[in-house]
Amino acid sequence: MRKIAVLSGISIISLFVLIMAMINPVNETDRSSVKVSSHQEIAHSVVDERTVNTSLTLNAVGDILIHDRVYDGAHTDDGFDFKSMLEPIKPYLEGGDLIFANQETILGGEEIGLSGYPTFNSPFEVGDALKYAGVDIVSIANNHTLDRGEEAVMNATNYLNDIGIDYVGGYQSDQDQQTKRVINKNGISVGFLAYTYGTNGIPIPDGKDYLVNLIDEQRIIEDIHNMQEETDFVIVSMHFGQEYQPLPNDEQIHLTELLTSEGADVILGHHPHVLQPIDWFSFNDQNQFVIYSLGNFLSGQRGLERKIGAISQVELTKEITKETISYDVVNAKVMPTYNYYEDHEDVLIDLQVMPLIEADEFDLDEAEKLFDDTVDHIKSFSSDVKIVPYFD
Repeated sequence: MRKIAVLSGISIISLFVLIMAMINPVNETDRSSVKVSSHQEIAHSVVDERTVNTSLTLNAVGDILIHDRVYDGAHTDDGFDFKSMLEPIKPYLEGGDLIFANQETILGGEEIGLSGYPTFNSPFEVGDALKYAGVDIVSIANNHTLDRGEEAVMNATNYLNDIGIDYVGGYQSDQDQQTKRVINKNGISVGFLAYTYGTNGIPIPDGKDYLVNLIDEQRIIEDIHNMQEETDFVIVSMHFGQEYQPLPNDEQIHLTELLTSEGADVILGHHPHVLQPIDWFSFNDQNQFVIYSLGNFLSGQRGLERKIGAISQVELTKEITKETISYDVVNAKVMPTYNYYEDHEDVLIDLQVMPLIEADEFDLDEAEKLFDDTVDHIKSFSSDVKIVPYFD
């Protein structure tokens, strides 16, 4: 584990105050170097005469893939309503202290024209729904980032800024790209990085590599090391793998082993549009969690496996003693989800994201058996995870 020596004569309360200052070093003169959402709550920490313990839960969901048949089904007299689609799952998603999502389709808004597959552009109201459901940060590094060009990326990032959702993996400028995405909560600082394997052959405009982060091993390693200097935990979002395959390919495994060996604490995978297993690694005696693919969370894709996704959850812990600070990733849980809708070919009616276990109340026969099969699948590489019908 990472460890920081401190003076043994400092009282534990004074030490805690010192650590709070250390993990939130940004002041008014250097805010350009780190983008921080600060929600520190000392009340969440446990203090005794020997140690200070604090933790947070990180919830993550996969692909938010808005086909035209999805936004057509969300159309109202006043615009679009995606909030109702997330209503059944909202209590479980927002229960985490920190919530991540993969925003697969760019939120370029109506002004440049909405579009579905293969070059997507989604309404701003998708972002409103994510904010409503408690999402703190989204990755926009994926193969559809440049579907509608630079203007869509600018529109999306401007709107996310307006509604207070952080974004990572695609940026407005070099300076924006160099601004670290760090969120402080419960006395813990968490840094986010995001990368994609490519952009479906769409070239990145000359001199504007900041528009999307591509997977480059050496660059990611450097980014992890730089992020470690200013945070307690590093979360890496990876858009990789082969679509519709239930198991990770060799490249996913290679990249995961490489990045965890360089200090990535959690790797959140997406792109296959189906669930893939979790696994654990270890670096300097600290646990590291990987989910190779979170599957689709909100999507218009058809096919049973593509309608099943999940919310993953891990607990990030920090322990401060008189002599050391140590960190760990523990208590992994996965809650399978399901996309229900009435399929009218050109439009999907009443689309809802719900707990998988409840899907037999709608159109899915034997939901309980499918849940059990999903448990076995997610545990293919490691049984050290709880697959639950609901988060507490």
